[in-house]
Amino acid sequence: MVVAQALLLALGFLMLGRFGATYVALVGGLLTSFLRPSFAPFTILFAVTYGLLVDVFCSILRVRPSEVLTKARRLVVSMTISTAIVGLVSYYVTVYALGLLSRNPMLEIVIIVAGIASGAVGGYLAAFLWRRNLRYFVGE
Repeated sequence: MVVAQALLLALGFLMLGRFGATYVALVGGLLTSFLRPSFAPFTILFAVTYGLLVDVFCSILRVRPSEVLTKARRLVVSMTISTAIVGLVSYYVTVYALGLLSRNPMLEIVIIVAGIASGAVGGYLAAFLWRRNLRYFVGE
């Protein structure tokens, strides 16, 4: 699921520009909150945080839709960092700040590894799709 979300947020940034990933994340968070209404505030908060991190890191690393053809690595790195940070922050909040889960070191390692892998795969898929077809739909 995180790979799909990373893919959509990266494409949102590429298609909509600044705050594109945040907008996509907000819509995704609102839709996901219908599945778990009791966790709606956390779902929306973490989704918007993920979108903001994607927008910030894509801006810092100067990801440009016109340059994704040659500099896809920047998009992959942006998505990897954003996904790892959001995974760790959400784990910290649910375990330490709110106490909803007990601490599990193995789960922490899985979150870090899965966050890095899924962010990288999502960023790579977004760059691949952008190169192949999607750039023509938005006039690049």
